[in-house]
Amino acid sequence: MGIIKVENIRVFAHHGCLTEETKIGSDYRVDIKVKADLQKSASTDNLKDTVDYVFLNRVIREEMAKPSQLLETVAKRILTRVFNEDKLITVATVAVSKINPPIGGDVEMVTIEITEKRKSVSK
Repeated sequence: MGIIKVENIRVFAHHGCLTEETKIGSDYRVDIKVKADLQKSASTDNLKDTVDYVFLNRVIREEMAKPSQLLETVAKRILTRVFNEDKLITVATVAVSKINPPIGGDVEMVTIEITEKRKSVSK
């Protein structure tokens, strides 16, 4: 088993419960960590045998482009896609952070983090 991380993906997006947030937009940071069997790719040196971090970045950018009220919703969409589109991934953790959130205080960011395991396929 191995871990692949793509960290500090910076995205401008339109998420939030306030109308102004969805109109104006804000800066976000997204981090993803996936677990997968990396033994084959370590031997073959072939991209098709591993989890492509370009794929992970693309999924994050595409899902962040869809406005949502809650960061939890965005994180869940990202997790659903990575499990559906890459069968090597067994566990994934996504953290979505809103930079300078409008919460009436001096706060650098707020972050939600969700971890999921691949659901077993029953036969």
